[in-house]
Amino acid sequence: MKETILRLRDAMSRAGVFAYLVPTADFHGSEYVGSYFKGRTYLSGFTGSAGTLLVTPEFAGLWTDGRYFIQAEKQLKDSGITLCKMGEPGVPTILEYLKQHAAPGAVLGFDARCVSAAEYDAYRACMEGAGGSVCGTLDLVDEVWDNRPALSAEPVWELPVTYAGKTRAQKLLDLRDALAQKKADWHLLTVLDDIAWLLNLRGNDVACSPVFLSYLACSASEVLLFVKASILSGELVKALEADGVSIRPYEEFYAFVSSLEGHRVLFNRQKVNAAVLEALPDSAVLVEGENPTEWAKSVKNETEQQMMIEAHRRDGAALTKWIYWLKQAVKTEPLTEISAAERLETFREAQPDYQGPSFAPILSYAEHGAIVHYSATPETNADLAPHGFLLADTGGHYLQGTTDVTRTIALGALTEEEKHFYTAVLRGHLNLGAAQFRYGCTGLSLDILARQPLWEAGLDYNHGTGHGVGYLLNVHEGPNAFRWRVSPGRREDTVFEDGMITSNEPGFYLEGKFGIRIENLVLCKESLVNEYGKFMHFVPLTLCPYEREAILPEELSDRECALLDAYHQTVYDTLSPMMNDEERAWLFAVTRPIREK
Repeated sequence: MKETILRLRDAMSRAGVFAYLVPTADFHGSEYVGSYFKGRTYLSGFTGSAGTLLVTPEFAGLWTDGRYFIQAEKQLKDSGITLCKMGEPGVPTILEYLKQHAAPGAVLGFDARCVSAAEYDAYRACMEGAGGSVCGTLDLVDEVWDNRPALSAEPVWELPVTYAGKTRAQKLLDLRDALAQKKADWHLLTVLDDIAWLLNLRGNDVACSPVFLSYLACSASEVLLFVKASILSGELVKALEADGVSIRPYEEFYAFVSSLEGHRVLFNRQKVNAAVLEALPDSAVLVEGENPTEWAKSVKNETEQQMMIEAHRRDGAALTKWIYWLKQAVKTEPLTEISAAERLETFREAQPDYQGPSFAPILSYAEHGAIVHYSATPETNADLAPHGFLLADTGGHYLQGTTDVTRTIALGALTEEEKHFYTAVLRGHLNLGAAQFRYGCTGLSLDILARQPLWEAGLDYNHGTGHGVGYLLNVHEGPNAFRWRVSPGRREDTVFEDGMITSNEPGFYLEGKFGIRIENLVLCKESLVNEYGKFMHFVPLTLCPYEREAILPEELSDRECALLDAYHQTVYDTLSPMMNDEERAWLFAVTRPIREK
């Protein structure tokens, strides 16, 4: 990677910039991006889904979060790039680094199409405070990336209302009502999964995320979809036009934005890229606020809720069958992390309406489990053996919805240490899943329930406890989440609503030894209303047994044992009809009461 950084520095010199920023982003603020946008990976060799590269003539640094510290250390070795561990003591933020090192007159360069308007403001204020400036019109990645992949242009298809639960026309009417409340003339929507949800459309322009490259502009009388015409069939164009949606070329969005003279324009500064904001004419009136689609998308309607229950029944059957197979096969067959993942995919493919994985599978054996978002490659692919833990974090898309589930599986004998920490993680997972709470609580209120068994021992895990999940859309979806602290650029005030789906996934990781994570998706529902207010609770969607061989019953409270037994009874009752005789007998054994000998 040293060569690519040298080439970037040459381009920087020609452009006259002191520093160049390469985020992990596309033109739409997506978490996962298509091949065209993986410039940070191309330049640094770091393949994690989150990270920002900053290059100066003397320094190259990669900023990433705690999920990727171990992975980044391995992938950046001998690259000349310094790993900057975000949030760790003594590690400056990118803004702090720039403030410390930028001399008067220095210019920070980046492609403003890949930087949010809020980030742009922060970078500009930082550089101007140091006597410098920013230049957001530089795509230096394109200059140095030989044979850069083309922008994806995969076909788009329509999700029938029998699955979506609400028609495109109804959703557009709701959006227009929100515009009227904001007294806005136009809304600029650039978030890919919001557009897909709003129009009941799905695509394949980002691996494992059924979205398509597009922009959308909505007013009281018009809806303009900016998209490559080649990805829409004639039949789909007619259906869209029947609902008042006009098709425009993807490349013409910025020209349209520049035509909005004198209009009141609603946008989300955290979501829209800076180039969009720069294109708005000076006479436009800026109306800042959340995208109305984000909240509406996060609260699943009754059809979506019922469909997600069915998706998890099917996915639970596939995963449970695979776990039973794996525990037998590891004793007699040569297996690896990759081959085990491939076999799991065949179990999911056998389920009706399966559409593909919801993210790249994370199967990490033994010490690889301590790398939170490890992804096996041919170079790292570990052989499995009949002892220790295999952490399996996987998910699938079905016409009925999206799943995301983690089980830490005992392939054979375990140490007492492994059992102790598995039990501690399970305790937190059970207690968060069983929470009943006043309406108005956020993830900041509830996260401690998952961490308490570890915090009591002075231990922790370096990632959030849970995230929202889309309906046949992005596996990570805002705004609902479980986190214990406020993070810059993130909303932490989202109240849990009836219909929100969130992951419950505490973990524990010992570098060089093992990793443990247990994850269910949970559906928020109203419990009761009385003189003290409205109360909410969670219903588990994920159906798959926990690892009985890893649980120390004596470390569970009576309440925790009851919660575990009740969940396991539900798993057995729901999945046993989908098992063959051998699988059913095994499932019965591993879901019997935990204190039963």
